[in-house]
Parts: sequence; structure tokens; C-alpha cells
Amino acid sequence: MINIFNKYSRHTYSYWTLRKAVGWIGLLLPFVLMLGGFLIFKGKFVESSISYYYHTGMRDVFVGALCAVALFLFFYSGYNKWDDWAGNLGGLFALGVAWFPTIKSGPDDWAGIVHLVCAILFFLTLASFSLFLFTKTEKGKRPRGRKKKRNLIYIICGIIMLACLIVIVVYKILLKNNSHDSSFVFWGETIALVAFGASWLTKGEAIFPDKK
Repeated sequence: MINIFNKYSRHTYSYWTLRKAVGWIGLLLPFVLMLGGFLIFKGKFVESSISYYYHTGMRDVFVGALCAVALFLFFYSGYNKWDDWAGNLGGLFALGVAWFPTIKSGPDDWAGIVHLVCAILFFLTLASFSLFLFTKTEKGKRPRGRKKKRNLIYIICGIIMLACLIVIVVYKILLKNNSHDSSFVFWGETIALVAFGASWLTKGEAIFPDKK
């Protein structure tokens, strides 16, 4: 019985570690791309969007980080099949963002359109994790103590991600702004990714962990 419990505990802690790893990737990715592109490759201090780093020397970091997030989401499992489906869809959209690059200049081509659609759906999926999946509790129980505090963080992070997505869509589509001179989209995406990272770090119990 002790060996079985120890094995279960190791798997549980490994799962928490993976969640925290995904959280750190989301949290740090914009700043790593920004500083790497500027300091190592002597590019602009801030590009027009995070996706535009595909066209810089930081392309491998951008694609590699998204593929790492996608791989974990494919293997993510939660309370029920909806969690599994959300993970699979999130992984698929992350690969779409990585493998179908945004345009370097001019109007969107078909790859750029696929990229934009996948990016929007990716952020929607991440927001749904925070708002609807991470906030779940065992059937018949109500969240208490630190779980209640973590749920508040999930909800705040989910709302931030949705708000950033709406603002970016308004800026890019309704205002038809395709300028590569403005960093507005970059900072909107950065705030959304920081919220995503904070949500997953909380889910990995890096923030308000249950008392052991």
C-alpha cells in the first residue's frame, strides 16, 4: 500500500511540475523573445506582435515554446472528457500558430489567416481552462480555503485573457490596423500570456498550494 501511494504521489507531483513548466513558458516567452531579438540578433526592441518573432532570429524559440505547450496539452487530462477535448483542441491550435506563420508584411495570405484563426481559438481555449475547467471541484463539494483563492485567480486570469483578445481583435480587424510599426498587439498578447502563465502556475500549486 505504501509503495502504491508513493508511486501515485510521484506521478501527482510530476503533473504539478509540468503544469508549472507550462505556466513559466507562457509567462516568460514574450520577454525572452523581446530580449533575445534585441540583444542577440540586434533587432527592434519590441516587434509588432509575438507572432512576428517567427521572422526574426528568435523563430526557433517561438516555435519550440508553442510546440512544448501543445505537447503537454495533448497529454493533459482533467476531471472528464471536456477537459481532455479542451486540451486536444488547445494543442492543435498551438501547433497552428507555430506552423502557419503570420505574414511579414502586406495583407494576410492563406497561412496568415490560418495563423490568426488558430491564435484566436488558442486564447479562447486557454481562457476556458481558467474560467470553466480549473475552477471545478469534486462533485458534491464546494471550494473552500486555498482552493477558493485559486478559483479567484483563475477567474481573473480568464477575464484578462478574454479582454486582451477582444481589444486585439478590435484593433486589428475592426480598425483594420495592419501596421508593423506599433507594438500595441505585442503588449496585448503579452498581458494575455502572463495571465495564462499565472493561471497554470496556480493550477500547479505554485501559488496558494494546499497544505500538505
